[in-house]
Amino acid sequence: MNKVSAFFKSPKKSAIAAGIVAATLFSFKAIDERFDITKNLDIFAGIYREVNLNYVDQVEPAQLINKAASAITGSLDPYTEYVPETDIEDFKMNYVSNEYGGIGALILQKDNKTFISESYEGFPAQKADIRAGDQLVSINGVFLEGKTNDEVSDLLKGNKNSTITIKIVRPGDLKPIEKKLQREEIKFPNVTYSGILPQHTGYIKLERFLEGSALEVKNAFLALKKKDKISSLIIDLRGNGGGILQEAVKIVNYFIAKGETVVSQKGRLPQNNYVYHAGAIPLDTTIPLIILIDSGTASASEIVAGAVQDLDRGVIVGQQSYGKGLVQQTLKLPYNSLLKVTIAKYYTPSGRCIQKIDYQHKNKNGQASNVADSLIAEFRTKNGRTVSDGRGITPDIFVKPYYFSSVVTALIENNLIFDYGTLYRQKNNSIKQPREFQLKDSEYENFISFANKNNFEYTTTSDKLLDDLEKITKQEKYFDQIEQQYTSLKNKAIKNRKDDLVEYKSEITQVLENEIISRYYFQHGRIEASFKYDVELKEALKIAALRTNYYNVIKGVGDYKTIGKNSQTLRKTIETVQK
Repeated sequence: MNKVSAFFKSPKKSAIAAGIVAATLFSFKAIDERFDITKNLDIFAGIYREVNLNYVDQVEPAQLINKAASAITGSLDPYTEYVPETDIEDFKMNYVSNEYGGIGALILQKDNKTFISESYEGFPAQKADIRAGDQLVSINGVFLEGKTNDEVSDLLKGNKNSTITIKIVRPGDLKPIEKKLQREEIKFPNVTYSGILPQHTGYIKLERFLEGSALEVKNAFLALKKKDKISSLIIDLRGNGGGILQEAVKIVNYFIAKGETVVSQKGRLPQNNYVYHAGAIPLDTTIPLIILIDSGTASASEIVAGAVQDLDRGVIVGQQSYGKGLVQQTLKLPYNSLLKVTIAKYYTPSGRCIQKIDYQHKNKNGQASNVADSLIAEFRTKNGRTVSDGRGITPDIFVKPYYFSSVVTALIENNLIFDYGTLYRQKNNSIKQPREFQLKDSEYENFISFANKNNFEYTTTSDKLLDDLEKITKQEKYFDQIEQQYTSLKNKAIKNRKDDLVEYKSEITQVLENEIISRYYFQHGRIEASFKYDVELKEALKIAALRTNYYNVIKGVGDYKTIGKNSQTLRKTIETVQK
């Protein structure tokens, strides 16, 4: 007993003993965890076996497993998912490379018929003059009436270089047209547009971060520098939901010094902790850089925006990003299935995590909410500006988002914008270039007549609220007391709705022009057509034109010291200077 006491009284030996105790406790914990896993796997297997053997009706084993797997992954976060063998190809299209054999066209269902909604420039459909608005009648002799979008899509896809025969009906033509095409490898670009804007500003629209996206950005940037001699660059990440992390790291590396930290990831297991550095010689570390973001900017896009902001390498313009700071890894499972599982969280160079929703702490209904305000922490950029975690990326310069009115949404949902685009293309063989084209007043009047001829009607939120008011007040038996005021409100709502096609002419004209231009200049034309209405892009161009304000932002001068505090400051400064 004395020997034992003496052992523990020795500081060195006490430390050893403490280590032994800790190791023993850790070992017990690991054993408990393994037992817990084994126990619950046995229970799960037992339930699965007994349901298959004893349930009153015949069950489909694969469906049971799929539902069970979805229930498990669904209880964690939206990004952890089980991928059965049947869904592998779709999974690769969404997360790895959107490449397949086909004709390069999108389709839509309308009136139980299938129509081409868009042809992609340079692919078989466009080269064969298959246009948006053409009705697909048959594919390789298979008639399409009653078939779903997925069924038609499967018929359009096939092996590269295989032949496909399509029969279409074009509005205005009496006889069907037969087209023979050869399927090609359809690989949509990640960079959907690059070009020159005013003030020698380059513009790159990056839609996604799939394979090759970094190389596409590099090639576009170098071409703009060589051909157009750009003096500043805008990278548009709005609506970009992310993709492959390594592509994002490479893109940041083009504009920052070699060796700089781009992003780090931290997980529960040590092997999931990693720091990504800029490992290559950059392309340009001085050109003024502006990144456009919005609420649809997520994941890899936020890594780019967050690194540029934290390293004070450029100015972020737009709205707060989505806030997806979770890292997924794809693990192989038996029988060619996969598990995409969240293994870590992203951290920008300043050390902040951009994850907005806290999936670990859900309420009793299983709903997750935003990270609590009390947990939001402040961090510092390279120049000492204050940024916060837990809210995605807050732009340096906030631009109020623009929302279309209900009438525009209704016109799109009722396919009247699409159908008028088809009619316009039918009557006009050519139009001006996208940046020059404008819908004439007489053409807009034709559209109003077209909409009225097609009995255009729609219901607003106000209509629904008024209907609810009538229903509730009748139930509570005091509708008679408000009937006169109710009728007046109802009549005003009806009148306003009839006047909406005139009231919202500028909005409707914008989407009409975009649709019409796409019939002649395709996706490239759509993007150029949006420039003259793009409020975020106009703000970015102002910043590019006034270098003093650009550098004031990244240096943290005045209100720019705290990001998010100065949402309107730069705009007011620019307006004052221009006056």
